[in-house]
Amino acid sequence: MSGPAALVVPAVKKHTATVIFAHGLGDTGAGWQALLQPMFGYSQMPLAQNWRRRGKFEEVAFIFPNAPTIPITVTTFNDLQSAHDEVGILRSRDYFNSLVAQEVAKGIPSERIVVGGFSQGGAMSLFTGVTSPLKLGGFFGLSAYLLMHHKIKDFIPASMPNKDTPIFMGHGDADPTVRYAWGQQTAAVLKELGYGVDFRTYPGLPHSADPEEIDDLEKYLLARLPPLGEGEGTKS
Repeated sequence: MSGPAALVVPAVKKHTATVIFAHGLGDTGAGWQALLQPMFGYSQMPLAQNWRRRGKFEEVAFIFPNAPTIPITVTTFNDLQSAHDEVGILRSRDYFNSLVAQEVAKGIPSERIVVGGFSQGGAMSLFTGVTSPLKLGGFFGLSAYLLMHHKIKDFIPASMPNKDTPIFMGHGDADPTVRYAWGQQTAAVLKELGYGVDFRTYPGLPHSADPEEIDDLEKYLLARLPPLGEGEGTKS
């Protein structure tokens, strides 16, 4: 896939896990990484570095890909199906899978890789996680929705390697862009397919993130990617 290279924040200690964090509509990998600076009061403290400053995720490499955008021009969850560009979505899914494959080639087990993102990045991450041929450590979507939900069964491997992989979703109930109801319906569809979804609601939150949501995401990532110590892993 053409476009700017992904922004990579390497692990501080021995690299044992990876988080691939995709941006939303009109943003970039670098842009989302810096989005949360005002929330925490650190003018030069992007997301990954904020966690590092507090001694979190020192064995984790963060990848912020510059993925293509998928325009949102509809008003209902069902209309999203007809509005989606299947070829473009599958191309983006393949790009995400290639990032996962690159990490596996470095020696990182797929079960130690989490894919997630905000808005359309979250939508692509949910689609990638559900349809991945590899068992992942987790996948999450913030203010996100499920792409091609009417036919997603066609793209899920028969073995369903991620059926037991916990999914985290966070959504503000005042979101005017990716409607809160879309997030709720996405969680419902995933549960109907047999996946376990932890769906969190953030009252009054528009199409953005806030410290409470990021704290919940942090807890999810810590549970999915606990530190292993210096005995295992690979050099970044």
